Amino acid sequence: MNVQINAITDTRKSITVTLDQSEVDAEYKKLLGEFSLQVRLPGFRPGKAPAAMIEKRFAKDLKEEFKGRVVSKAYQEGMKESKLDVLAIVNVEEGNVAPGAPVTITVTMDVRPEFTLPEYTGISTAIQPTEPTDAEVDGVIEGLRSERADFKVATRAATKGDYVRFGYTGTLDGKPLTDIVGDKAIYAAAPQTWEEVEGANEGLLPGVAQQIAGLHAGEKKDVTVTFPADFGPVPTLAGKAVVYAIEVQEVRERALPELDEAFFKANQVDSLDALKAQVKSSLTMRKEYANRSEQRRQITDSLVAQANFDAPESLVASERDGALRQFIEENMRRGVPQEEFEKNKKELHDSATKAAVSRVKVQLLLAKIAEKEGLKVEEQDINNWLMREAMRSGTKPEKLVKDLGKDREQFRALQQQILFDKALDFLVSKATVTTATAKA
Repeated sequence: MNVQINAITDTRKSITVTLDQSEVDAEYKKLLGEFSLQVRLPGFRPGKAPAAMIEKRFAKDLKEEFKGRVVSKAYQEGMKESKLDVLAIVNVEEGNVAPGAPVTITVTMDVRPEFTLPEYTGISTAIQPTEPTDAEVDGVIEGLRSERADFKVATRAATKGDYVRFGYTGTLDGKPLTDIVGDKAIYAAAPQTWEEVEGANEGLLPGVAQQIAGLHAGEKKDVTVTFPADFGPVPTLAGKAVVYAIEVQEVRERALPELDEAFFKANQVDSLDALKAQVKSSLTMRKEYANRSEQRRQITDSLVAQANFDAPESLVASERDGALRQFIEENMRRGVPQEEFEKNKKELHDSATKAAVSRVKVQLLLAKIAEKEGLKVEEQDINNWLMREAMRSGTKPEKLVKDLGKDREQFRALQQQILFDKALDFLVSKATVTTATAKA
């Protein structure tokens, strides 16, 4: 046997393994013997049928099994001699695999790059204060009141925060939108809809919420709506200025509930002080979580900046393709047409590739840090993930376990992600921290 290692790039290698005729014939003879013991031929006891008869009767099965065994043997021997740390097999060139002749197998693979870990403890991170301000606490309480607000009919003109019920009919260049929007009739006309006057969330018709302030019930007004240039739901309206004739039917004002016993009980407290304490605790936890997420981001950015090695192409391609697939699926669910992706195909591809390179480098660094620090995925880590995922998805833990048992690749990916998270949490625990000055 001869093994030759070829360096294609720093992270891509190929090994060419040549088995001489005697090795090939020995492997074939061994396989033929196993077949002889396993198969049943009329008139012959197991292991007694002539080899020529077995070869003829099971030629196809023998050929496929023999090819697989020879390729596997060549790969295993090549790995043993080359001692390469393989991340992914890219290609296998088998050549002609048959008894009676030498066989040459070439396997191309991406390997783990060799690099020296940068200094990874004491990475500088900056966080925000976690102590909530009185204004933040009051803002949350006002939000809770808004969630339980009642809306009463108002006889005055609509002002910010009111809800207005109105009907509308749209035209573009004097033509009814019903002839333009196809099955998206809601963008052409509706007998009634509701909009919050100058609300933070954009409604169905962009900009209308800002143009209905000051109107009374019964009033009519023509408003102009300019749709965004990338408007996905109805591409024919993208970038167009549409005139909508609206008629206000009703104005309702928001009536906030009193901070009384009923309100406190609804929020599972018995006083305003208790409610403030509850909100303060919740805000603190939220800020701590945000700080931890920001520290993780800063640490990964620091690692990427010091990652002076190439990322294996196959890992980058896998990360990039997965990110692009998820991005496209999410946008298609939002109604963005396929044509929009085609227009920006190169830009999306380049952006996703750049992000994938960074992500792969971080994963390689975290894996090496985990190895150096002796971090491992324990059974309890898997159990914790199962509990969290069960709560998030509403799936029984038993089903999650069963699904993972059926898909070894998914289970390995989960173990890898848990290990990365543990390594990143370790780095956060060892980071230096600077807290920004709280704003007055």
